[in-house]
Amino acid sequence: MKTILNALAEPNRLQIVELLRDGSLTVGEITDKLGMNQPQVSKHLRVLSEAGLVEVQPIANRRYYKLKAEPLKEMNEWVQSFQKLWEDRFDRLDDYLQELQRKEKNKRSE
Repeated sequence: MKTILNALAEPNRLQIVELLRDGSLTVGEITDKLGMNQPQVSKHLRVLSEAGLVEVQPIANRRYYKLKAEPLKEMNEWVQSFQKLWEDRFDRLDDYLQELQRKEKNKRSE
């Protein structure tokens, strides 16, 4: 998980992942869309590949990069593991705020 988060922490790599969300692209297509040079894009793709986020498919003389679903599913499950924690905290906060409102209302009606 740490490797995935480190890879996505860099803004250009995150943009590449967002581009690949819509389907496979070549290095040249990514370069054009991001306005970066080819060596930079290749370096970022290498990091994303090493993190297991993308895979390459050679077709003829081109290499198409696409997202791999498993690491993203893993990351989603990790994020969702915190959802229950936050829901519980927000429920307690809501209960506390309602109690304060009841007390305030009771003070006004006295």
